[in-house]
Amino acid sequence: MDNCFTTNTATADYEASLLAQAQRLADIFSIDAAERDKLGGAPWTQIEQLKQSGLLKTLIPQEWGGHGSRWSTVLKMVRIMAKADSSLAHLFGYHFLVMNGSRMAGEEVSTERIQRETAEKNLFWGNSISSLSPTLTGKREDNRHRLNGFRPFSSGSHVADMLLIGWTDTDSNQSFHAAIPADRAGVEIAGDWDGFGQTQTGSGTVHFHDVIVEADEVIDLSKTKGEPISTLIPQISQCILSSVFIGTAIGALEAARDYTMSKSRPWVNSGVSAHHEDPWVQRVYGELWSQTEAALLLVEKADLAMDAIWQAGRNLTGKDRAEHARIIASANIVSGDISLKVTSDIFEVMGARSATRTNGFDRFWRNVRLHTLHNPAEYKARNIGTWFLTGAFPEPKLYV
Repeated sequence: MDNCFTTNTATADYEASLLAQAQRLADIFSIDAAERDKLGGAPWTQIEQLKQSGLLKTLIPQEWGGHGSRWSTVLKMVRIMAKADSSLAHLFGYHFLVMNGSRMAGEEVSTERIQRETAEKNLFWGNSISSLSPTLTGKREDNRHRLNGFRPFSSGSHVADMLLIGWTDTDSNQSFHAAIPADRAGVEIAGDWDGFGQTQTGSGTVHFHDVIVEADEVIDLSKTKGEPISTLIPQISQCILSSVFIGTAIGALEAARDYTMSKSRPWVNSGVSAHHEDPWVQRVYGELWSQTEAALLLVEKADLAMDAIWQAGRNLTGKDRAEHARIIASANIVSGDISLKVTSDIFEVMGARSATRTNGFDRFWRNVRLHTLHNPAEYKARNIGTWFLTGAFPEPKLYV
């Protein structure tokens, strides 16, 4: 093992079989995706199917019981799943992000322990980290920490076996992270997620009531502090969301095409006998698909950039990190914009009867609209514009 990062060992045929398994699951998820979107709550059955598929260990090295694959393979799976159900695609992608918190911290021993156990038990990971204010605080008690407070936006916490958590120490004001079981005494999953999209992601609040974190559960962030590898959370997150966006756009286009070919009626003044024969309808679909395909190519370029920085590990330089981050940010901007356009414009060419709650086509737009607000494109665009004008890269930060 080199710098706690391993070389991809999965063959092309092996990875093709993993992608085929992802497609089989997506086909199953698509059957009731619209209905589950309306219900919200926790997709327990679908998470269990993910566990049984073995796909949760795709990125884990083979010597630790995983598939030894790459981020680009994981991200392809995210897109496949997002075509059917973007909530599940989001949860699936973020599972790999939070599972690798210790890896980015250079914690070799705990990373191996965590990932071996994840592979052996098919554990699913969620998070309870997000907050720009100290809503969760802890106090040292000998070698342990006692936590009280809450964390919002805890995606995946409602179906997780393990949680990556973060808090601020009340005495030192130091930030800490740890990996703990989701059923730890004092952990309360509120189930209060009320977003109009991504309804089954459980991105609500987790409360902590005198939760004990043991010393060997704490992830030491000091080992890679100041190294580029410690700053990769934004790039991983943006890659995952880009694949959620573009996968959702493709799913929306395919659903709209099926509706157009089977149910849409030609406009009374169109002069055609079938709706799909209308030159207007053909042009709109042609433009939407062309723009989606162009965005997909940029997302795939970003996938390769993610592979490169992950493989570099602690040898990653600041310059390489910045250049790859620019590509990843560009893909995130474009995929978000195109997905918003696609998921809105399909209604024009499907027709008025498509815009019903029964059809549920609005879920595609709602899911993309909600998630594009997570990391505003405006600030990524400014960073890229500054780089293009001056050649200067931004300093790595929480969302950069």
